[in-house]
Amino acid sequence: MSFKLGLTGSIGMGKSTTAKMFADAGCDVWDADAAVHRIYEKHGAAVDPMQAAFPEAILDGSVSRDALKRIIGNDPSALKQIEAIVHPLLGEDRARFISESSKVILVFDIPLLFETGGDKNMDATVCVSTDAVTQRARVLERGTMSEQQFELIKSKQMPIEEKRASADYVIETDTLEHAQAQVEAVIKDIKRKLANA
Repeated sequence: MSFKLGLTGSIGMGKSTTAKMFADAGCDVWDADAAVHRIYEKHGAAVDPMQAAFPEAILDGSVSRDALKRIIGNDPSALKQIEAIVHPLLGEDRARFISESSKVILVFDIPLLFETGGDKNMDATVCVSTDAVTQRARVLERGTMSEQQFELIKSKQMPIEEKRASADYVIETDTLEHAQAQVEAVIKDIKRKLANA
């Protein structure tokens, strides 16, 4: 029986780096964003149902995220339809990952873990966190989005204070060494709990 650990945090908080630390420490990691890419790519599970609902979202045989953004921009109610297609497929992808893994601790890297109620399916949750100045600097340094896009994404995410308060563990990503030490402490704590269960 595997222990399911939900990993979340707001944009630019160091979630991907922390997920890699868990993987390097011997945990199996399921990445929600990577799963979305899998179901959107050519022959992916979302292509046919999306083609039926939004033919204009299909580009070269795969689902175009940009086209979906335009569709939602023109008709915000389309989001519900898109989620109704995507969420069950992600659930199947996650279930397959769980059934195929033999690791003791499974980490689920899900940006909107609390927002979507996904934390209810976890044995524990961990929130990665840093201060607002570092967060903004990290996101804008990537050069992939404008300040307005960053603010828009942030506005759709639960405030980090609420995420921290809701999580079983909080990992401060101020330095790599500090984050690494906290990852090891979380794993140790979970293994201790499993041994005493």
